[in-house]
Amino acid sequence: MDDIYKPEVIEIKAQQVWETSEAFKAVEDPAREKFYCLSMFPYPSGRLHMGHVRNYTIGDVIARYQRMLGKRVLQPMGWDAFGLPAENAAIQNQVPPAHWTYQNIDYMRNQLKRLGFGYDWSRELATCRPDYYRWEQWLFTKLYEKGLVYKKMATVNWDPVDQTVLANEQVVDGRGWRSGAPVERKEIPQWFMKITAYADELLDELDKLDGWPEAVRTMQRNWIGRSEGLELVFGVAGREETLTVFTTRPDTLLGVSYVAVAAEHPLALDEARDNAELAAFLAECKATETTEAALETMEKRGMDTGLRAVHPLSGETVPVFVANFVLMSYGTGAVMAVPAHDQRDFEFAQKYGLPVKPVIYPADGSELDVSGAAFTEKGVLKNSGEFDGLDFAGAIEAIAAKVEAAGKGKRQVNYRLRDWGVSRQRYWGCPIPMINCPTCGAVPVPEDQLPVVLPEDIEFDAVGSPLKKLREFIDCACPKCGGKAERETDTFDTFMESSWYYARYTCPDNDQAMLDERADYWLPVDQYIGGIEHAILHLLYSRFYHKLLRDSGLVTSDEPYTNLLTQGMVVAETYYREQAGGKKQWFNPAEVEVERDEKGKITAATATADSEPVTVGGIEKMSKSKNNGVDPQTLIDRYGADTVRLFTMFAAPPEQSLEWSDAGVEGGYRFLKRLWKLVAAHLAGGPVAALEVSALTDQQKALRRQTHETIAKVSDDIGRRYTFNTAIAAVMELINAIGKFSDDSA
Repeated sequence: MDDIYKPEVIEIKAQQVWETSEAFKAVEDPAREKFYCLSMFPYPSGRLHMGHVRNYTIGDVIARYQRMLGKRVLQPMGWDAFGLPAENAAIQNQVPPAHWTYQNIDYMRNQLKRLGFGYDWSRELATCRPDYYRWEQWLFTKLYEKGLVYKKMATVNWDPVDQTVLANEQVVDGRGWRSGAPVERKEIPQWFMKITAYADELLDELDKLDGWPEAVRTMQRNWIGRSEGLELVFGVAGREETLTVFTTRPDTLLGVSYVAVAAEHPLALDEARDNAELAAFLAECKATETTEAALETMEKRGMDTGLRAVHPLSGETVPVFVANFVLMSYGTGAVMAVPAHDQRDFEFAQKYGLPVKPVIYPADGSELDVSGAAFTEKGVLKNSGEFDGLDFAGAIEAIAAKVEAAGKGKRQVNYRLRDWGVSRQRYWGCPIPMINCPTCGAVPVPEDQLPVVLPEDIEFDAVGSPLKKLREFIDCACPKCGGKAERETDTFDTFMESSWYYARYTCPDNDQAMLDERADYWLPVDQYIGGIEHAILHLLYSRFYHKLLRDSGLVTSDEPYTNLLTQGMVVAETYYREQAGGKKQWFNPAEVEVERDEKGKITAATATADSEPVTVGGIEKMSKSKNNGVDPQTLIDRYGADTVRLFTMFAAPPEQSLEWSDAGVEGGYRFLKRLWKLVAAHLAGGPVAALEVSALTDQQKALRRQTHETIAKVSDDIGRRYTFNTAIAAVMELINAIGKFSDDSA
């Protein structure tokens, strides 16, 4: 054994042995315990970043430990390959998205292999391959037949430049994240999956996921948002139409002083036909985004429609306003407003001179003051006729009974959760397997015609989806009537592909079925690892999809992931200079020289290129925008993969943020060199005599005891606690003790 640590030689040699021997190939064996370890797969953006390295190192340590326990271990890897970044690159580089994507996959696969992760590469998948997405197309058609898929008009965030729907996350300060154009509200036909049909199960089974962080379960509970209340019917004076609203505070019903409707509400649209001012206001409302964050922070504006709503109990009439904070896609598109007991309603009433009618008073008998703000607590009813003196629970029961008897309302359970809109007006995604026939309407593509393959060799410009311009793709015959029809040109939301990839890993070579019996051998995933930013959408959609798979007879388990580890971010210092117009020029930490005080705090920073000062911006998540990322490949080339992996595991517990430290990387490299040198020296000493415990000295017994204590601690830290940093620290302490021990007999 060479006594010099040469990671560039050692690691490559070891990795070649693993590949040749198929050391990490997963094989089903019902006689042995299995362990499925999965890290969230990457988008093939071109290069790995340190967040990837941390995520995948955590998973690899867990998988290797479970393999050493004698279990059958599945640890696969693949690519979340559809999405807008590939379209951006296609426009910038004048290459088809497919070419850019496959090129990036090849490069990143080599990076992952160089890092020495123990993946079963025979199970690799890419979601942009037809042999993958054909099965989600197949399932979609089956769900359509079951009534769990439907198409309807929906209000969406519309980018008028890119001509596509934007998810809420793709709207930044009211503008499209790619084009920068002001986002508009627009009604277009969209495909939906009926996730609300599973709302109760998704909510109730969170209590069974005790291997998940409580913070994630809480976020999902809040997102599903189960609420009990009353659905109430307000009449409209002089018209046959009615207004339906839902409220969780029926105790405030007698305090209603106006009703607000969405700009897209039929009553508002009807009134605007003969009211130019109202029509102009509706147009303004439609030019605003639909994100909840925007609705919370934007200026609340409204306009009186001239209509009067008839109170379901008192018979009094109140004005009907159009308000920019009410959306047709949320609830009924109408809300009852109680300014005395809701702060948003209060501010709106103050702005437009509407009455503030208090009907809830403090239960302790203290004075009520709603002159400056709404009183939003539960209390005792007053000014509410026959309901005066009732508390919250009593009022709900009495008012519910009254409106139900009058046919003016009913008890209702509502959810904040909305059905999943899966349509995207983009090119680089899985084609939605539906055919639009002028005679038959929407018709699923027959099973023997799947997959509907996305054309990959296309010319891509910056406006709209090229699918809409490909007649050879669009034109087809209706499977029902045989008449001329057109294929759906919308593609799936990319969350569709990432919602079931974990299951396809169990049988990626099956070209006859979506899943087979191997899925039940490996599922559910025993340990799932990924960032907490995926706590709601990805994980909720994935849980929903698993239940669809179960109810389609493809799996027997109820949940996809037994245990969830949400690793923290990788953060680093940021440096910048102010430029004209308030812009900032960001400097990579490698381009900056710093001076520190005795506590390690930065006292001065200069750019190495010109020795001029730069401003220290603080510690933030590594990102391209702040130019504070560290290239893993550079570190591998300099120190080797094991040093990079060691540092990411040692610097912080997995659930906490990891603050980047060049000195910490250097320290990890020195430790591995020292460990290698100790092992080399031990081997150079030749064979060791058989151990006789009774002959050991007290010092030898102490070292032997420390060795066994370290083994026990490392086993517990890795196997149960997932505190990898303390496991490494214990090994370092043992190595220090061994290094200080000079007894040649040891």
